Amino acid sequence: MTRRRQIAIFIAVLVIAIAFGVVRALGSRRAQQEAVQQAATKVQSAVELAATDVVKARELGLAQGLPISGSLRAVNSAFVKARAAGELQGLTVREGDIVKAGQVIAKVEATEYLARLNQAQQQADAAKAQIDIAKRQYDNNKALVDQGFISKTALDTSWNTMVGAESTYKAALASVDVSKKALDDTVLKAPIAGLVSQRLAQPGERVAVDAKVIEIVDLSRLELEATLAASDSVSVRVGQQAQLQIEGRSTPVNAKVVRINPSAQAGSRSVLAYLEVEDVSGLRQGLFAQGTLGTGQVTALAVPLSAVRTDKPSPYVQVVENNLVTHKAVDTGVRGDAEGEAMVAVKGIVAGASVIKGALGPLREGTQVKFTSAPSTQPSPQPSPASGRGSDTKP
Repeated sequence: MTRRRQIAIFIAVLVIAIAFGVVRALGSRRAQQEAVQQAATKVQSAVELAATDVVKARELGLAQGLPISGSLRAVNSAFVKARAAGELQGLTVREGDIVKAGQVIAKVEATEYLARLNQAQQQADAAKAQIDIAKRQYDNNKALVDQGFISKTALDTSWNTMVGAESTYKAALASVDVSKKALDDTVLKAPIAGLVSQRLAQPGERVAVDAKVIEIVDLSRLELEATLAASDSVSVRVGQQAQLQIEGRSTPVNAKVVRINPSAQAGSRSVLAYLEVEDVSGLRQGLFAQGTLGTGQVTALAVPLSAVRTDKPSPYVQVVENNLVTHKAVDTGVRGDAEGEAMVAVKGIVAGASVIKGALGPLREGTQVKFTSAPSTQPSPQPSPASGRGSDTKP
């Protein structure tokens, strides 16, 4: 036997040994997998559930709603602006101070405006004196015309002079009124009662006409400006209620739609709805709020939204039938709130079916179910749409 033939025989024996080892390893692995599957089957062969782990599918009234959010703003707010240019004096209020309607906030230095008023008044007095002179001249000329000493043309001239003097006097009085108004504008008063939210000028600063001095907000009435999609705004009506969660406040507050903007916003095509907050105690302008606006109610066969599973190509629910777990494919419909829980309308199961809650996770179909405490065996009454919300959810 040649050396080459010996090497070939050795290689063949080695290959056969390796192949035998691979086949043996695969068989051992398959046996292990079968043992694991059999163990899992034994584990899944029975499961214990509490009566509270299942819920009856029932006809319920599902509250429909729209998610809304935005910032709170005061219904009534105002800027106090300078109506006359000049040096600002007497501004003492600061942010957080309470002001009353009509309260004097500050003044603009009024020396120039007072001088203009005096000038206009003196011009009015001079114009009134001219009226007296023209009137006396007219009376004299009228007597002379009656006696035939002067022509009627001279009387007409004196009449026109008197009328012109009266017009000049009226113009002077109007100038006096304008000067008085300018002098009154040097006093800045609060147009509404409320709290100072901004102070935008300082005493001694020279302000221009329409310069903002302070902002006042009335926190007795607050509202949320909610932006709605055009499709959602169709179902919104004045008077609908909403629950809002406001930052910094642990309990939700109620709000009501009081106005709806009749025009959509340019560009976004969104519609603004205004909701007045009912309880404003402790709230401030600018706080962020979010919640749900109730738009209606739909009655349908419903189960908890968490009970609908989506780990298969089609949604399904796990139902207990004859003490066995059965997977029932369902078609989901509208969603809403009922009895403080998110629910969804379903088709594919019958009313009264015992649906396993979603918190238990997936169970193998065909698994035996044992209840730790026997659920009620009496059939659940079929509630009418009017009374569906008040039925018990326990089996």
